[in-house]
Amino acid sequence: MSSPLPTIDALRSTLPLPASQKFPISASLERKVKQEMSWIQSKVGPIQPGTSKYYGICTLGGILACGPTHTFVTPLDLIKCRRQVDPKIYTSNLQGFRAILSKGGVSSLYTGGAPTLLGYSAQGAFKYGGYEFFKNFYTGLFGGEEAVTGAKRTGVYLMASASAEFFADIALCPLEALKVRVQTSLPEMAKNEKRLGSLVGSVVSKEGWGGLYKGLVPLWGRQIPYTMMKFASFEETVSLIYKNLPKPKEEYNRLQQTGVSFLGGYIAGILCAVVSHPADVLVSKLNMDRQKGESFGGAVGRIYGKIGFGGLWNGLPVRIVMIGTLTGLQWLIYDSFKVSLGLATTGGSEKKVEEK
Repeated sequence: MSSPLPTIDALRSTLPLPASQKFPISASLERKVKQEMSWIQSKVGPIQPGTSKYYGICTLGGILACGPTHTFVTPLDLIKCRRQVDPKIYTSNLQGFRAILSKGGVSSLYTGGAPTLLGYSAQGAFKYGGYEFFKNFYTGLFGGEEAVTGAKRTGVYLMASASAEFFADIALCPLEALKVRVQTSLPEMAKNEKRLGSLVGSVVSKEGWGGLYKGLVPLWGRQIPYTMMKFASFEETVSLIYKNLPKPKEEYNRLQQTGVSFLGGYIAGILCAVVSHPADVLVSKLNMDRQKGESFGGAVGRIYGKIGFGGLWNGLPVRIVMIGTLTGLQWLIYDSFKVSLGLATTGGSEKKVEEK
């Protein structure tokens, strides 16, 4: 299922410059890029949607989309988590950056980077690969693509994303717990237990293996609504964008289609951040402040009594920026990876991009 890159003339036509100045890239360079992409596709071979090979590719795309992007925004996540646990620790996000830099240098901004990379790579594998699997499963369950339209189609997006995230969070939870502890236990743990192995040993020796999963229920509470919003709003936003463009999706080249993916992802990310933020605050609080033997309900009630309703929204502005950027980049990476292998971008029509 090879899908050649758009021609230079097609790319030139998208730029608002005089014809003589548009996209001054040689034809030999374009041929080289197309040869490289054709080589990749020849090694991978045909990929038929709905097959194990297709789900494997989507799983790998999810790893590439989630692990590196979450690690990239670790500095924002670090400040957000610390302000959720202690609203008075920094007077502003900018002051937080300055304080962290002054005490530990640039590397200190990436405190918790290792569990972030590992945890969100695992989550991305289940999230994206699982979503594609469950979307196909539920579509077939409700009568196939022809029968799944309108509200039923949105329902498939919601059920598929919720199912995928249920399993993704089981993979993420232990590493998320370690990340939060490293980032918010100041200063001893962040300083003395940077190595992942020693941190795992420390938690297990004090709390048992269950200590790594004590945040699973609130993690589900945060991530399942988040992912349902992420995938359903992305799919619907992308469809809406193409409906309001002058040409069908298939008439836009790869660059333009992945640009739509980024825009749709950013919009979806903003909605995700708002929907899931109260649960995100509780995850941070529970990982730091849940007492041994305390029930989940008892811990939530005690923490809520301390912070109140307003405390559930601590750190929301920085999380909107972080999640909007994250989600936009994830969809850009994921769909770019898919089209590099001859597959269609997500959302709108599922036909692959043809050469123009």
